[in-house]
Amino acid sequence: MKGAPAGPVLVTGLPRSGTSWAGRMLAAGGGLVYVNEPLNPQHPPGRCPGVLAAQVTHRFQYICDDNADQWLPAFRDTVALRYRWGAELRANHSPYDLARLVRYGTAFTLGRLRGRRALLDDPFAVLSAGWFASRLGCTVIALVRDPVAFAASWRRLGWTVRLRDLLDQPLLVRDHPDLLRLRPLLRSADDLARTAALWRAARTVLDRTPGILVTSYDELAADPLPGFRRLYTHTGLPWTATAERRITRACTATGGGHRAFTWSGLSRTAFRPMNSRQALAQATQGLTEDEAARIRALTQLSEAGPPPDHGTGDHDSRRTGARRTGQ
Repeated sequence: MKGAPAGPVLVTGLPRSGTSWAGRMLAAGGGLVYVNEPLNPQHPPGRCPGVLAAQVTHRFQYICDDNADQWLPAFRDTVALRYRWGAELRANHSPYDLARLVRYGTAFTLGRLRGRRALLDDPFAVLSAGWFASRLGCTVIALVRDPVAFAASWRRLGWTVRLRDLLDQPLLVRDHPDLLRLRPLLRSADDLARTAALWRAARTVLDRTPGILVTSYDELAADPLPGFRRLYTHTGLPWTATAERRITRACTATGGGHRAFTWSGLSRTAFRPMNSRQALAQATQGLTEDEAARIRALTQLSEAGPPPDHGTGDHDSRRTGARRTGQ
């Protein structure tokens, strides 16, 4: 496609918003080298200096021009597919790590030699999406999921939202002072309120971020082929028979509703072939109707006015005017 983007791609969005799935589907055409969660503070998949030679200190690490000294050189190497063999070997040398080193080092080297582009699948970059677009030249796709399905997924997995990861980053709070409204929830035992607050905070940041494409996971899962074809066009990737065949197979797998979350493979992703429409139908399992209604109330977005009472116990966003999922 004439004039299409030729730089790296970032697929982001909160965890359990389909970033691994979307990233794998974009890589299915063979034009991208898949890089999984370099900003994840846990190892694996994060803390791999061969992939990213920078120290991650927070979940949802905030990167901006004021702290870019360490991040910009490191990510320039990552998106240029320059693998740091020695640094990785010094840091991680279990049998699993060595196998991962060989896989990533080979993929980076061959990808660079073949002129492929890097695809970063990283939910932990969601609050820094604008920096990736403006400073690294990434084509950014930010997935947003229906907030009830998002909250149900986190509950099924027993995950806990740690809002301090956001509030302990002064530059993030400086640039997004609305996050100070999360302080009353820091000691709250109300998991639904905390999960809703994270969803709302991330969505608010994304809606204010120019130069990115905010995309509904739910709409993509409901009709994956035309949805991914649009994303291929947006990222400048050729839509091939191979890509269509692989995406069809991966999105219509039998027996795939929502599955137990498990990491697998050397990339350590949670992606599994699934029937994406069936998964949508089962996405809110685990929440009562009253809980679902409460999540919707807590995640209502408005242009003005006070935040909701949290209690105690395919839209182009180039300025982004993004579709408000779940309303």
